[in-house]
Amino acid sequence: MGSPIYLTIVENIKTKINSGEIKPGDMIKSENALCEEYDVSRMTVRKSLTVLASEGYIYSVPGKGNFVNEPNQDKYILYFNEMNSIEGSIEDTQLLDVNIVKPTLEIIFNLQIPENKRVVLIRRVFINEGNPVAYDIKYIPYYRGMPIVEKEIHYATFPEIVSKKKSLFAINKELKIKVQKPDGKLKGILGIEDTEPVMVIEQKLLDEGNKPIGWGITYFKGDFFQLQAVSSFVDKSNIIY
Repeated sequence: MGSPIYLTIVENIKTKINSGEIKPGDMIKSENALCEEYDVSRMTVRKSLTVLASEGYIYSVPGKGNFVNEPNQDKYILYFNEMNSIEGSIEDTQLLDVNIVKPTLEIIFNLQIPENKRVVLIRRVFINEGNPVAYDIKYIPYYRGMPIVEKEIHYATFPEIVSKKKSLFAINKELKIKVQKPDGKLKGILGIEDTEPVMVIEQKLLDEGNKPIGWGITYFKGDFFQLQAVSSFVDKSNIIY
């Protein structure tokens, strides 16, 4: 079964842009011309144009038409989850803690919760070839009756854990990446020395109203950490996760 016709239009226009047949700043064919070329309704053409605009290929000028965008060479799409950012693979996880705790000032600030609001604390260590390679901490606002199923947490990513309360499609994500020296606790958990830096990924998950619904930090051994990013105009369907 072939692709829907609106996707065929999208791919054809992408091909013309990527090949240089249509250049940044050029106007693409009008809606009427596209309707005639593909023998489709105006609704189908508009659906195609909406997809192209959402992916950054074109922009619309009211009263004039649709034009090819100037690509942003500095924009990348970063692919990250704590379970697949280990060089090699995670062979096992050690669940250190799943508990309901009082929030610290830092947790209150990051989750934007009142002082008397309890949070679910999850602490894990990721194992590769029998050795700890990452230390993972997550904080989620606790709601009465909220189930905490330990075996489901072992290998779940942060959005998967939080999606027990929210649809994955409704979750927005923020990332902060930095390098730091390990403190005494990290050195003990990961078995590293003062001179071995750790990669720190801080994640914040937000609902559709941009209210925090989860905050977490993962500390990776530097020699086991990897990230993947692609330009915003790369065909994401060909990316292997």
